[in-house]
Amino acid sequence: MPMVVGVVAGMAVAAVLVVIGLFKMMWRVAEPNEALVISGSNHRTEGLEAGMGFRIVTGRGTMVMPGVQVVRKLSLDLNETELHVDCVTHQGIPLKVRGVVIFKVGDDFVSIANAARRFLDQQKLMSERVHNVFAGHLRSIVGGLTVEDMIRDREKLTGQTRAACGTEMEKLGLIVDSLQIHEIEDPTGYIKNMAMPHAAAVQRDARIAQAEANRLATEAEQASFARMAEATRDSEILQAGYQAERDKAGAKARQAGPLADAASRQEVVVQETRVAELEAQRREQQLQADVRKPADAQAYEKRTLAEAERDARISAAQAKAKETELAAVAEATRVKAAAAAEAEATRARGEASAAATRATGEAEAASAQARGLAAAESAKAQGLAEAEAIKARAAALAENQEAVVAQQLAENWPEIVKAGASAFGNIDNMVLLNGADGMADVFAKALTMGGTGLGLARQLLASMNQNGQSANGQGTNGTSSLNGIGGPPVQRVPVEEK
Repeated sequence: MPMVVGVVAGMAVAAVLVVIGLFKMMWRVAEPNEALVISGSNHRTEGLEAGMGFRIVTGRGTMVMPGVQVVRKLSLDLNETELHVDCVTHQGIPLKVRGVVIFKVGDDFVSIANAARRFLDQQKLMSERVHNVFAGHLRSIVGGLTVEDMIRDREKLTGQTRAACGTEMEKLGLIVDSLQIHEIEDPTGYIKNMAMPHAAAVQRDARIAQAEANRLATEAEQASFARMAEATRDSEILQAGYQAERDKAGAKARQAGPLADAASRQEVVVQETRVAELEAQRREQQLQADVRKPADAQAYEKRTLAEAERDARISAAQAKAKETELAAVAEATRVKAAAAAEAEATRARGEASAAATRATGEAEAASAQARGLAAAESAKAQGLAEAEAIKARAAALAENQEAVVAQQLAENWPEIVKAGASAFGNIDNMVLLNGADGMADVFAKALTMGGTGLGLARQLLASMNQNGQSANGQGTNGTSSLNGIGGPPVQRVPVEEK
C-alpha cells in the first residue's frame, strides 16, 4: 500500500512538472520596449483589418501554441542615423549638410504592423533606409533655398525636411523624435566670403572699441591721479583740522578749572533765581486763594441775589399789571352790558309810548267826548302813578338806601367814570416812578377819587329824588361834582417814564 501511494505521488509531481514546462513553453511576455508578432493563425487586432495572419502583443503576456504559431520580436527602442548629404543650393553653390535623425517604431498597432512587414527580419537596415529617405528630401529642399536662408533660418530647413519625410516615415511605421542640422560645410568658401564684410566690420568695431577703451583708461588714470592729489590735499587739510582741534582741546583743558568754577557759581545763581521765582508764584497763588477768589465769590453772590430780587420785582409788577388790566376789562364788560340793558329798556318804553299814542289816536277818532274822558283819566292815572312811584322810591330809600344808590350808580356808571377820568384830561405827560409800582399807586389814587365821587353821587341822587329831576340832569350834576373833586388845575410838564 505505501508503495502505491508513492507511485501515485510521483506521477502527480511529474504531471505538475510537465504542465509547468508546457506553460513555460507556451507563455510569452512582451517587454516594454518590444512588440510580439505572432503568426500562424487568423487573428483580428483592433485597428487592423481581419485575416492579416498575425497578432501583435505589447506590454503583456499571451499564450502561443508551439508548432502552430511562430513568435517574433520587433524592437521599439530609439534608433539614430547620421546624415551626410551633398547638396546644391538655389544659387548653384555646393554644400555639405551634416545632421542626425532620431526615430523609432510607432507605438500604435498600425505602425507596428507596417514596420513588421518591412523590417521584421531587417531591423539592422532600418537606419540606412531612413538615411536614404531624409537625404533625398534634404537635397530637394536645399535646392529651393539660398545659403543665406539656410544660415539665418536653420529651423525652417529642419521643419520643411520633417514635413516632407512625414508621410513616407508613416508608411514605414516609423516616427521621428528629433531632427537636428549640426553643420553646413562650404567647400567653395562662399560662406566665409559672405562673412568677411561682417568680420571686417566687427574688426573695425573692435579696433574702435579698443581705442575708446584706451581713451577711457587714460581718462580714468588721469582722474585717478587727480583724485589721489585731491585725497592728499584733503588728508593734509583734515590733519591740520585735527591738529587745530587738538590744540583747542588742550586750551579748553587748561581753562577747564576756571570755567568749571564760573559755571558752578552761575548754576548757584540760576537756582537761587528759580527759588525766588517759585516763592513769588507761591505767594501769588496763595493771594489768589485767600483774597481774590473769596472776593469774587462774594461779588458773584451779591450780583446773583440782586438779579434775583430784580427779577422778582419785575415778575410781581407784571403780575399786578396783568391783574389790573383784567379787572379793567371785566369792569368795561360789565358797564357795556348795563348800557345795552338801558338801551333795551329805552326802546321798550319808546314802543310802549308809541302804542299808547296809537291807542289815544283811536280813542280820539271814536268821539271827542271819549278823548276828553280819556285825557282826564290819563292825567289822573299819570299823577297817581307818579305819586305811587315817588312813594315807593321813598319807601325803598328808607328801607334800603344802599341798594337804591347802587342801582342808580349802575344806571349812571358810564357818566360817573367819564367824570372821574376827566380829572386827568389836562395832563399831557405823566411820570411813573418805580415802574409797575408807580402804576399801581396811580390806580390806587384813582380808586380813592372814585370812592369820594361815590359819596357825592349818593348826595346827588338824594337831591335829585327830592327835586324830581330827570336821569340826564343827575348825570350832569354828578359829572360836575366829580370834576370838582379833581382839585386845582395841573401844570403840564413834559416828563418821561423811568
